[in-house]
Parts: sequence; C-alpha cells; structure tokens
Amino acid sequence: MNIQDFTTTILVDKTPQEIFDAINNVRGWWSGEIEGETNTPGAEFTYQVPGTHISKQKITEFIPAKKVVWHVTDANLSYLKDKSEWRGTDIVFEIKKTGDKTEVRFTHKGLVPACECYDAVSNAWSMLINDNLHNLIITGKDQPSPW
Repeated sequence: MNIQDFTTTILVDKTPQEIFDAINNVRGWWSGEIEGETNTPGAEFTYQVPGTHISKQKITEFIPAKKVVWHVTDANLSYLKDKSEWRGTDIVFEIKKTGDKTEVRFTHKGLVPACECYDAVSNAWSMLINDNLHNLIITGKDQPSPW
C-alpha cells in the first residue's frame, strides 16, 4: 500500500541556518495562538485557533540547518468526526542545499488523503509553507494571518 503523506517544497536564496531559524520562529509564520518554546530540542508547544483547532507538539528532532520534527502528542480539531485525527502524526521540515539555493521539504507524516481533514489541512499547510514561511524566510518579517 502506498501512503502519500502531504508534502510541499520551497526553494529559497538563503542559507540553511537562516531557514532553520525562520522555521523555529513558529509565531512568525503559523497563524494562531502559540504557547511554549518552539526552538529547543525536547520542548513542547501548543497551537490553537480557538473553537476550531488545538494541538500539542513535541520537538523530537532538532538538527541545526538540517531538520526539525514535531511529534503531535495531542490534538482536537472540532470540525472532525475523529477530533484527534492529528494525534500521533509528525510534522517534518528537511533543509538541504540545492545548487545555489536551499530547499525546504515540508511533510506532515500521517496526513494522507484518507484523513477526514486532508483537504482543509493540506490547503492550510500549502498557504502557510508556500506563502507565510517562504515570505518570513525571504523578508525576515513576521507574516500576517492568511485567514
């Protein structure tokens, strides 16, 4: 069986460390309320859009200029039948040089087309990674909420 986790890639003209720093400035690109540390190995943080989404992430991999992984330890997406659909998934950022640019490969492991939330969440991730994170990396300025 071929499971296709949601993935999107951006290519930017910045160093791997600059990109790593931008990814870990979660408040600068992921719209919503964030509580906790987002830039320390082993740290946990909560992301919330009141009345719609709350999830708790633990930073399980933190390799400077190369990779960040958040393991979703808890989730409640109020608009789903299975409100905990995100629980146990991994949100992965992989960074590598590609020619004279740097590639960021974003994968939400466990977010697959069979998930009830796939359409809504894949659209949101596309906007957040391809627009907000990309613009934060390029400009160094926090990005406004797209919704």
